[in-house]
Amino acid sequence: MKKQDLLLVGVGGQGVVLASNILGDAAVVDGYDVKKTDTLGMAQRGGSVISHVRLADKVFSPLAKEGEVDIVVAFEKLEAARFSQYLKSGGLIIINNLSVPPLSVSLGFHLYPSDSRIMDIIKQRTDNIRIIDGSRCERELGQTRVLNTFMLGYTSSFLPIKVQTFKDVISQRIPSKILAVNMSAFERGRKEASSIEG
Repeated sequence: MKKQDLLLVGVGGQGVVLASNILGDAAVVDGYDVKKTDTLGMAQRGGSVISHVRLADKVFSPLAKEGEVDIVVAFEKLEAARFSQYLKSGGLIIINNLSVPPLSVSLGFHLYPSDSRIMDIIKQRTDNIRIIDGSRCERELGQTRVLNTFMLGYTSSFLPIKVQTFKDVISQRIPSKILAVNMSAFERGRKEASSIEG
């Protein structure tokens, strides 16, 4: 099996860790050796959340190295720029088109970078950039906590993990009262990826 290193990044409250747990579980079910680790920097206050997920026939360390990650999945634009150095040259970065200013910006100590500045930073590593609108999916589904399953659905289109495996794991991980809307978000993510690919 080909090695796949992923980095999922966002801010507290976006469901990054749950998404990485679902991804890791699905990879295990499909026969991969998986190592993962999470870093939460004051996540409850909107701080950075970083999840490393590594899968292969055999994985020895949970931490991906800078410059070697195949896919970065960014739930927020500034986090995409902050962690783009982890991408291998030409790697894929999937970015939710959302700005969540950190506390330092809210307090006036720093300015949130422009979209062009964020893109300039990312393009130093790759031109393989997909910008998607997870917030629109949340609005259309009338549920503000499905960004993680939408992002997973989109990302799943680039992974060698069966779609049904993802759905089975989501069914196990997501409470039954919000399972249907999360499944819809997952499917919307996949549909968006296929429409861009097509």
